[in-house]
Amino acid sequence: MYTVTVRDHMMIAHSLRGAIFGPSQGLHGATFVVDAAFSGRALDADGIVVDIGLAAQKLRTVLNRWDRRNLDDVAEFAGANTTTELVAARIASLLAEECTSGRIGDAATHLAAVTVTVHESPVAWASYRHEFGT
Repeated sequence: MYTVTVRDHMMIAHSLRGAIFGPSQGLHGATFVVDAAFSGRALDADGIVVDIGLAAQKLRTVLNRWDRRNLDDVAEFAGANTTTELVAARIASLLAEECTSGRIGDAATHLAAVTVTVHESPVAWASYRHEFGT
C-alpha cells in the first residue's frame, strides 16, 4: 500500500462535557496539528497515489471551516463533545468526499483509505481511518 501524507494545523477553542474531561470541561484553546494520509494499492499512470499539492489545498480548505473558531458555536458539532477523535473523523469524512468527487484529482478517486490524525499535543493524538469500498 502506498501512502502520501500532508500536514497542516488549526487553532480552535472548545469545551468538553463530562467529569472524565476534568479541567477541559471549561472553555480552552488548542492548536491541532492535522495529518491526512491518502493510501492506495497502486500508483496511477503518473506514478502518484494522489496529487500532493491538491491534497494539501483540500486539507487547508477543510480546516478553514473551524480555524480560529469556538467549536461549541459551530452548528455541525451541536450537541457533540468535540473530542480529538470526533474532529479526526469529521475531517476524514470531508476529505473522503473530496476524493470521491474527483476534486483532489483523478488518482484520488481510486484510493483505498484516508486516515486523519489530529495531534492535540506533542504526546497525545487520535486518528480516524475512512476506508473506501473495494
